[in-house]
Amino acid sequence: MPGYRWISWLLPGLCALALGGCNPFSDAESMAEEYLVRLARVLDTELVSLPDLPEAAIPPRRRERNLPLPELDLGMLDFLSLYGCELQYVVGERNSVMGKVMQPINQLRYEIRFIRAARGCLSEISDEDLTGVLEAAIASKMESLPLAVWNATWGSEEIERQFTLSKGYFPVAEVGNPASDLVRDLQRVNRQVEALRAGDLEVSLKDLGEVHQRWQADVLAGQTINSARLLVSTLNAGSMMLRRRVEGRPLCLNGKPNNQSDIVQSFFFSVYIGKIQPYMSSVSRARDSLISGFSELARQQEAVMPESFTSWYQRHLSDGAESSSLWHELDQAMMLHTRHWQDLLEQCGLRPGA
Repeated sequence: MPGYRWISWLLPGLCALALGGCNPFSDAESMAEEYLVRLARVLDTELVSLPDLPEAAIPPRRRERNLPLPELDLGMLDFLSLYGCELQYVVGERNSVMGKVMQPINQLRYEIRFIRAARGCLSEISDEDLTGVLEAAIASKMESLPLAVWNATWGSEEIERQFTLSKGYFPVAEVGNPASDLVRDLQRVNRQVEALRAGDLEVSLKDLGEVHQRWQADVLAGQTINSARLLVSTLNAGSMMLRRRVEGRPLCLNGKPNNQSDIVQSFFFSVYIGKIQPYMSSVSRARDSLISGFSELARQQEAVMPESFTSWYQRHLSDGAESSSLWHELDQAMMLHTRHWQDLLEQCGLRPGA
């Protein structure tokens, strides 16, 4: 009897798995393949198989993304470390063993603390030589601060995981927006970066470490990029079949609907509008919020963006009309596919929205 109880407990789970596996629209890749197969069937045309996905890559290696920060003269640091204001302790921390191997986020915090402490010292001293040294140190740190900001965002190790391309596609039929937490993080980080660029050193960075942890724990940006590539290939292959039918034997004679046009129209609403378009909308929302947030994080730091990063940014994050932009390719593929559907259904007086 124990064996029967074990089987009765396991059977519902196995049935659920079997039913899920039988639904080709529960997974992005199988949905794309199923759409093309069914489209070829209802159009009575030769199948155009899913072509290779458009080019994509992970961000450049960290050593190529990281920007070297100029160090203050060691003699200057030694001099400053002897003076009895808060700067003495900040410089002493930097000269410690741990201070010499700072992670980018701690390096940024140090740069800000140094500038603030040095400014505080200026009001406490009267020695002209020391004042000149402090002013030079502050100017140097302010000039290099954008480099530290870049390293604490795009130069961090944690952001690499977010853009991995090895973890599949953006999830299908998710309830709500799975990227909402990441989007809120990006909005906050972008405000922090904007404030630092404007010279506001009072901005709090206490939650930046938690943001880094969430970047490392998630892969939605890379999945969104993968899904954009999949949609480009799928829609372009589908457009080839639709154009072939539009330019070949008419779907309807004299614009009068028939049995086949009824089948095609039913497929248009039940599969393209009912299954494909909702997924396109999900990916587009992720693009407009998540990818756009990362794009803004890079765009507002273009002045210090490494050359090796620029082409990756233009391809994977920029939503401009550049021919190299993946998102421009997606926009073009969606527009072309919609137009071919309209042209085909117009042959039967069934153009959507007419």
